[in-house]
Order: sequence, then structure tokens, then C-alpha cells
Amino acid sequence: MKVLIIEDEQPTALRLKKLLHEVDPEILVLDILDSIDSCVKWFRQNPHPDVIFQDIQLADGSSFEIFNQVDIKAPVIFVTAFDQYALQAFKVNSIDYILKPVKKIDLIAALNKLKNFQPLQKEPEIDYTILARLLKTNEHPKRFVVRYGQKIKAIDLENIAYFYTESGNSFFKTFDNHLYPLDLSLDKLEPTLDSSVFYRINRQVIINYKSIQEMYSYSKSRVRVILNPPCDFETIASTDRSGNFKQWLTGKL
Repeated sequence: MKVLIIEDEQPTALRLKKLLHEVDPEILVLDILDSIDSCVKWFRQNPHPDVIFQDIQLADGSSFEIFNQVDIKAPVIFVTAFDQYALQAFKVNSIDYILKPVKKIDLIAALNKLKNFQPLQKEPEIDYTILARLLKTNEHPKRFVVRYGQKIKAIDLENIAYFYTESGNSFFKTFDNHLYPLDLSLDKLEPTLDSSVFYRINRQVIINYKSIQEMYSYSKSRVRVILNPPCDFETIASTDRSGNFKQWLTGKL
């Protein structure tokens, strides 16, 4: 089986490649691509693989843009951190998706579903443009599914006070002061959130409006934000974001 991986987070892509080889040593990963442009160029220059493992949100935009530029003739298994990417939409179109972080048991189930779906040598009868339209009606995530240890939990977005990065890892804290890991960078998360509710005050933190407890003027026209529940580091709106932050607070942004 020839596989193409479309994923812009290298650790996730390498983990997926490793798991694929563990599931079936004969699986050949043709390439790992990380952007819309690189995917379009690859598909125009190479034969299609037997299956594509594809992240939905790439750093340069929605990966569904690839389908608008290239006629994809291979089945796709989507890999996403967002459970809102319409389970019903995937069922309607008879394809599968895997939630991050990818687990071997989920990967095996997806590959089995693919084999039962139709023989790999046949062109899949899937209209990805319809799927993209169905997903677009549900742009903002409603909840996140997190895994810690053997537990799986769904967290409603409205219960999340803020997201942040630390030592290269992403986390979010809920209003009831529970901390959860997030297998998604803030760069990829930010465009999916409702900008009337969440704002990225600096490179490290995205806050929910309701998490703001107090604010203070800070040097260089910056704003120091005290969050509830509290965090272990200072949360200061950066100089280049403070102006927009003040507009966002008024609801004008």
C-alpha cells in the first residue's frame, strides 16, 4: 500500500509514519507534505497514492483548498484534533477520520474500513467538494476531545478559559481549573476559533473574553491581563497586539 501523509506538524507526521509501519511493514510512505502549495505540486508531478492521510487545517489554510486545484483520485483518511469536523459529514460520504493524537487501534480500524469501503485499485466515488461545504457550515469547534493516560474526554469550547504553549507543547485550562494537553499548535488553532470570544494576546496565549479578571496598563503601551483561573506566567498583550486587543474588548474587532 502506497501512502501519502499531508501534515504540517512534523512530530505528528513522523509518529503516524512510525505507526503505519508497525501496523503493516509493507506500507510505503511516499512523502510527507506540509502545505497546500507543496501538495498541489506533488499531485501534478506524481501518480496518486493508494490512500492519503490528511490533516484538515494546514499552516497556510484549509487542506480542502487542495481539492479545488487538483482532481484527487485517492481515498482520504482525515486526521484532526477537532471532533466538530462533522462526524455526520464523514458518514454521509463514506470516509473515515482519526482524532489526534493518533492511536494504533484507531489507525487499524481506519485502514480496515478503507479496505471494506472498496478495493484500492478503484477510484473512490467521493465528492470532496460536498464534504468541504458540509464542514464549512461548522467552522468553529464546539468541543475538543483530549486523551490523557487511558482516558478520553470531550471538553466544550465554552468551558475553556485559555490556551497556551510552554516548552513547545500546547495546553488549555478550563474555567474549573483543570489543565489538558492539546495536540495542536496555536498557529493552527487560532483561525478556527470564534474571534468574538477568543483573542491571541501574544505568541504564547489565546484567551477567552470571560477569563479576564483584571487588566492593567503596562510599559510600551502594553496591557497586563490577570486571568481566572490564574496561570503560572505573566499574560501581557504584546506591543503589536495591544491596539487590536483594546478594539476586541469593545467588540469592534
